[in-house]
Amino acid sequence: MNSFKTVRFQKGAGKPFLLYYFPETRIETDAELEGEVINMVILETKNLKKYYGEGESLVKALDGVDLQIEQGEFVSIVGTSGSGKSTLLHMLGGLDYPSEGQVLVDGKDISALKEDALAIFRRRKIGFVFQSYNLVPVLNVYENIVFPIQLDGNEVDRKYIDSIVKTLGLENKVNALPSQLSGGQQQRVAIARALAAKPAIILADEPTGNLDTGTSQDVLGLLKVTARKFEQTIAMITHNEEIAQMADRIIRIEDGKILKGGDGR
Repeated sequence: MNSFKTVRFQKGAGKPFLLYYFPETRIETDAELEGEVINMVILETKNLKKYYGEGESLVKALDGVDLQIEQGEFVSIVGTSGSGKSTLLHMLGGLDYPSEGQVLVDGKDISALKEDALAIFRRRKIGFVFQSYNLVPVLNVYENIVFPIQLDGNEVDRKYIDSIVKTLGLENKVNALPSQLSGGQQQRVAIARALAAKPAIILADEPTGNLDTGTSQDVLGLLKVTARKFEQTIAMITHNEEIAQMADRIIRIEDGKILKGGDGR
């Protein structure tokens, strides 16, 4: 008997629906028959809230955030300092728990997972690119890239890793230590590491914050190219409007609320 999978689709601006199908069978849906584009929602929040303190000291860092990000999208989340964008990234990445609401990654409500299960899910399904690179100083470039895969006890897909390394122009740096790399090269290693485990989504937190303008453009260009090539979804936090314009869509957040772009419009 063939096994089946569950796929979540978004038809137009309507609600997502579930479809069961056999992997060997061509998928046919009403949306296809009507000639509409089918978009799969890979990341979603529902009435997401994060409060700190209480009474007069209550801070509503996130106050009822609803957003959807489709598979393969490159989305920028922008806002002023204190707008809630970093808190939102922490919620999306399972780095903190919400006060209320849901965060669904690849159809899984990560806000309902216990800490150990959340850590495993985060390692397997979410790739991170941070402003400070967060490379292990005693490991070389290749070892840093495959480290999360080995940490999970999985076999490294060398052909896939080699393809990432080549795309990011790191072929001649695989044996170098982080201290022997420029800032731009270190960030490329961080991007490769985020891609290596084939996550459901990559979250980038001010990935060009420590880079000069020219290097920032180069790194973001490579991030976009690799995302397209390896069919990855990216949500990027940035305060830089010029950098934000490189994304497919911009989501604006202020005072813990989505002002524009959360629903794809």
